[in-house]
Amino acid sequence: MLSDKPCSPPRPASRAKIATRDVPYNDLDVRLTGQLHWDEAQDSPKPGILLIHGGAGLDEHAREQARRYAELGYAVLACDMYGDGVAGDRERVMACLTALCDDPALLVRRGQAGLAALSLCPEAREDLAAVGFCFGGMAALTLARSGANLAGVVSIHGSLTTGKPAEPGAVAAKILVCHGALDPHVPMDDVAAFTDEMNRAEVDWRLVIYGTAMHGFTHRHAVAGAMPGVAYDPLTDERSFAATSAFLAEALAP
Repeated sequence: MLSDKPCSPPRPASRAKIATRDVPYNDLDVRLTGQLHWDEAQDSPKPGILLIHGGAGLDEHAREQARRYAELGYAVLACDMYGDGVAGDRERVMACLTALCDDPALLVRRGQAGLAALSLCPEAREDLAAVGFCFGGMAALTLARSGANLAGVVSIHGSLTTGKPAEPGAVAAKILVCHGALDPHVPMDDVAAFTDEMNRAEVDWRLVIYGTAMHGFTHRHAVAGAMPGVAYDPLTDERSFAATSAFLAEALAP
C-alpha cells in the first residue's frame, strides 16, 4: 500500500505560469488533437505526462487535470483518444469507446500515438509517464501491460480488468492505482484479480483504496445522483492527487 503523504514535486506550484497549445497528430488516418499544458516560467524541458481522458473524451475535466499536473512542473499532453470532432457527440463517443475497449491492440496504438506526439514536444523530456481517469485509467494500464516505455503509470478510478494479463517481465513502468472502495463499476473482486495479476507479472505496483469513495471521485462537476455509483469526493480527490504527485516525483526522478 502506498502512503498518500505527498513528497516534494519538481517545483513549487505557486509561481507556475501555465501555457497551453493544441498538438495535432495522427494515428494512421485518424486525425487527433491533444492539448499541451506546461509551465512557461521554466526554461528547461520537463518530464512528460500523457494524460488520458475519461469516457466522455477530451473534456473540461481532462483539461483541468492536465493543468493541475502541469502546475507541479510537468509537460502534460491531454491526449485525444477518439479523433477530431468526436467529443460532445454521444453516438460517436460511444462508438469510439466501444471500438477501443474491444480491441486492445487498437487501444495501445492510439495511446502510443499520443506518447509519440508528446515526445516530439520540445517542452518535454524523454522520461514519460501516463495518468488516466476512468476509461483513461484502463487505457493507461493497457499501455503498461503492452510494455510501453514509461517510467510510471497511474490509473485513477479506472477499470482494472483485462483480456490480456501482463506477462512476467513485460511491464517496464511502475504502477499506481487509486480506487474507491464503494465503486460499483469496479468491484473488489476486480481489485483482487488485478493484484494477483500484478504479482504474477512481477510488477512494481501500488494500490490506494479510499474507503468513502465511489466511481469518478475526481469529477467535481458531477451532478449528484445523475449516474448511479458516480460521485465527486473532495477529500479523496485531494488525497489521490497527493498520492499521484508523490508517485510521479519518484518515478520521474532524474
